Amino acid sequence: MQQSKPTPPNDDKRWKIINATMRRSGYAEHALIEALHSVQDAFGYLDETSLRFVAESLDLPASKVFGVATFYHLFTLKPKGRHTCVVCTGTACYIKGAGALIEGIEQRFAVNPGETTPDDRLSVLTARCVGACGLAPAVVLDRDVIGKQDADALVEQLARLE
Repeated sequence: MQQSKPTPPNDDKRWKIINATMRRSGYAEHALIEALHSVQDAFGYLDETSLRFVAESLDLPASKVFGVATFYHLFTLKPKGRHTCVVCTGTACYIKGAGALIEGIEQRFAVNPGETTPDDRLSVLTARCVGACGLAPAVVLDRDVIGKQDADALVEQLARLE
């Protein structure tokens, strides 16, 4: 356990929640993933400042914290849009047209997987499998699984999002 904890990057009250998460585990190394989840839950993504703060708080090398944050697909290093569309690229979905879904999104919204539209309205991601193979091709739109999609219908649905 370290002698004194580092000062949060700013006065944002969300840092208190993050500190409480790390304090519960005694600022131990095994709290890293939980601390990163806490930061992402509080701020929506992991930026360099927050990653360095967590590294310093847990007395870990920044390279280890950055490595964990980039290894796990549940963590994001960029702000997300108001809506998130995850296109499944697993075998069943790929065979049934996931590529066409991605292509339709790219053409209509000028955004590639892993990016967010300039107006921060939509983030587009891909996943190896969302576990809905019987509904292929499937997407997860704002945590709702939608199956048997075609590019035109998906693009139309995404265009209607506020």
